[in-house]
Amino acid sequence: MKKLPRLTPKHIAVAFVGLALLSLLSFVAFRMGPLAPVQITSARVENKALTPSIYGVGTVEAQQSWLLGPLAASRVLRVHVTVGQHVKAGQLLAEMDPLDLDQRVKSQEAALAKAESVLATVQAQLEDAQMRRAVANANWLRQKDLAQQSFISQGALESREQEWVSANAGFKVAQANLTSALQDIQKIQADTHAAALQRQSMRLLAPADAVVISRDAEAGSTVVAGQAVLRLAQPQSLWVRMRIDQGRSLGLAVGLPASIVLRANPHQTLAGKVARVEWQSDAVTEERIAQVSFDHLPANVSMGDTAELTLSLMATAPTLQIPQASVQQYQGRSGVWKLHANQLEFVDVELGAFSLDGWVQVRQGLKIDDEVVVYTEKSLTPNTRFKRVSALVKKAQP
Repeated sequence: MKKLPRLTPKHIAVAFVGLALLSLLSFVAFRMGPLAPVQITSARVENKALTPSIYGVGTVEAQQSWLLGPLAASRVLRVHVTVGQHVKAGQLLAEMDPLDLDQRVKSQEAALAKAESVLATVQAQLEDAQMRRAVANANWLRQKDLAQQSFISQGALESREQEWVSANAGFKVAQANLTSALQDIQKIQADTHAAALQRQSMRLLAPADAVVISRDAEAGSTVVAGQAVLRLAQPQSLWVRMRIDQGRSLGLAVGLPASIVLRANPHQTLAGKVARVEWQSDAVTEERIAQVSFDHLPANVSMGDTAELTLSLMATAPTLQIPQASVQQYQGRSGVWKLHANQLEFVDVELGAFSLDGWVQVRQGLKIDDEVVVYTEKSLTPNTRFKRVSALVKKAQP
């Protein structure tokens, strides 16, 4: 029988150290390393009143704005205003080169005068034809009575009848000439009016009291019909175009009070209200659009300023609530991680209104006093080992 080696104190010490190191590694792996339980914080489902609100961001825009340009292709002759200048209604802002429009207007005016002379001639001819027809008709009726008494021959009667027919035809021709002359005048008047309007469009006038926000063309530039030379805005009509996530827009309506914080002045909160809710949402960003007006327009606000907006809704009756941070996505589903003793279960929930203090209404999926995960170190699965803590400690970056 082979004799076992004798254990010396040195061997025992080495074995003890190795066992201690193995225990330490196991402790680190299961308590602090990759096999350690995931730290989580949790909260209970509460039943209390919720003061919902809607949050969104937006930009300052003008409700009333204008793009001014010629009705036909033209060349800019002069621009009389600069960007930022306040203008009055009817003020001349810019002029286009009329080219041959003045000559066209004079030509139409001359054509109109000629047409009116022709009309006077035709009216005189009509009066003459009317009188000739009346005389011929009277002669024919008188000769007809004489023929019935056999005082004149049938040939003489037919001659008088032919005179009446000829006079009546002349009268109809004169009537047709009068109608044609009137139509010519109407056409020339319409052409003259169109030329005058086109000439008038060469002078760009302010449609209302406004401020110039852009000069899009300078003197000498050629612009096409409808192209803007100047852009104006009504400074008193500024409001905020607000964009709201569709999933958090429940309760959005006209008239809701709003708190507005402009990025240019983040320390001041301005009051406002929802003036309009757009019918069409943005299908790409999945956002709804609302226009929020200021109760009192602040000084030095400008178009394009970024703003953060909060809309206040009516407080609800006591309802089930959970922290918004507890709502997670898992395998394409929206819900929360529910705690059963030391087990995790992902539960689908139907959510309602949100509040700015971090709570959200639960309509279905949970009951009061259910415990849900709020924050976690890592992504969870039903088999994840976890450890409840009061707060997560942010690990220092290496």
